[in-house]
Formats: sequence, C-alpha cells, structure tokens
Amino acid sequence: MRHSLPLAPQFYVTAPQPCPYLPGRMERKLFTALQGDQAQKLNDGLSKQGFRRSQNVLYRPSCSDCAACLSARIDVARFEPSKSQRRATKRNGYLRRRASSPWATEEQYELFRRYLDARHADGGMADMDVFEFAAMIEETPIRSRVIEYTDQDDNLIAVCLTDMLDDGLSMVYSFYDPELQKSSLGTWMILDHIKIAREMGMPYVYLGYWVPGSDKMGYKAQFSALEVYRRGRWERMGAPEDYKADTHPLSTDPIAEQVANISLPDSRA
Repeated sequence: MRHSLPLAPQFYVTAPQPCPYLPGRMERKLFTALQGDQAQKLNDGLSKQGFRRSQNVLYRPSCSDCAACLSARIDVARFEPSKSQRRATKRNGYLRRRASSPWATEEQYELFRRYLDARHADGGMADMDVFEFAAMIEETPIRSRVIEYTDQDDNLIAVCLTDMLDDGLSMVYSFYDPELQKSSLGTWMILDHIKIAREMGMPYVYLGYWVPGSDKMGYKAQFSALEVYRRGRWERMGAPEDYKADTHPLSTDPIAEQVANISLPDSRA
C-alpha cells in the first residue's frame, strides 16, 4: 500500500506484525527511503516529526489500533540529573570516549553479540550476522558517528551509533558489555550524549520511542526534561499514566491523514 506527497518522497506502510512492546498488539510502520542530495535535510525535518532512522530508511509507528509509541527527546537546557544518574556518572568516570566515522569492526560485533545474547536473545536482532551488523553501522547517507567507550586498558566497553541532526544528537542504537550491567552503562551513555550536546550547543538528545506500559522502554521516563511527540507536536512529558488513552483503538489517525500532515523540507533551499 503506497501513499505519496507531491514531488516525493514516497511513503509506504509495512504489513502488520506482532508488537515487540505491548503483548497482544500488532505493529505497523510508515516509512520512506532516505537517499539523494536531500537526505540530511529530510532526516533533520522528519526527526522533528517523530521519525527514526534505520540505515537508509526513515520510519514512524503507524499502528491501526494503537498510538502508544511516542518519539522522545531530552531538552538539554532543562535537564537535571537525578541522584542515581549522578552515581552512574561517577561510577563510569574511568571510561574514555572516542568518536569516529561509521565503520564497523570485529571488536564491535563481538561486543554486540555478547550484549544481544545476554539481554535480547529472543529479540528481532538476535540472528543478526556480521554483515548485517556492518550494514546497520555503515549504511548511512547522513552525518553519523560511532561513539566508542573504552576502559584504561583500551578494552571496548560500550558503543553508540549516533546521528548528527541540525538540532541535536539522535541515539540510533547502543550496546555495552553485559557483565557490567550494574554500572548502568545504558543510562550513562545517554548522560554522556547530553554532555556532548551541551558542549556543541545543541538543544536536544533524541532517544527513540517511549511506550507507556512497556517495561523495556520505562527507563526513558526516568530522565528529567523529557519531551514526547504527540498529536503533531512536541510536549513536555507528564505522568506516565496520563498516556494510557494512546493505547485505545480510536487514538490513531488514518494513514492518508498522517501522510498529508507531514511537513517536508523545501528542496529549493
């Protein structure tokens, strides 16, 4: 099924499949190709409208009977760490950061496999081989970086694939040493991206989707200054229970209406 806007890009909808976040639900995605000279502008523009990047595709949840998945970002200027987040910063203070172009390595893949096997053995990425991993890292038509974190002996501890947007950093995918789970490395990487954004004068850190009712995504609600993209605009996140209505079957708009309300960057600029 295809829907389009004048002068491209073309938007498509995936077939329904079981939702990985809410039991008994079916998910569907609205997506478009990310390519050509306007790829960076398109990524910048659609990221502000709740889209996420996966290799050379931009997508946004468009489920027929649920609107629970809400794109989330942190307002860097308003963010204040909690006590536990300050402890995570102190606990991981020995780690060193290094950023490079998006290039996959065997060391990254070995860490990625250990992370998946320990934490997401039954997830959608569990069977990803080294070539698919390389594609996830390297197939990007926009400004992306691989940010690695190493210990004092230069052992790779954590990795994040990060997109550079015109208004912030987008954390596309991150993973870490599962043996150091108690170090709160996932939280710490977000805190370090907030630090990077501040150093670069960028207002936001994009975290992907927050899903009310999903334990997998609950950690995102623990960050202060969180905003969610809801009903066509960004709003400060309220109490998690305030979003239960978004799981109702009548909470989502028809696909054609969703596409019609997407704002595209001016290709003449």
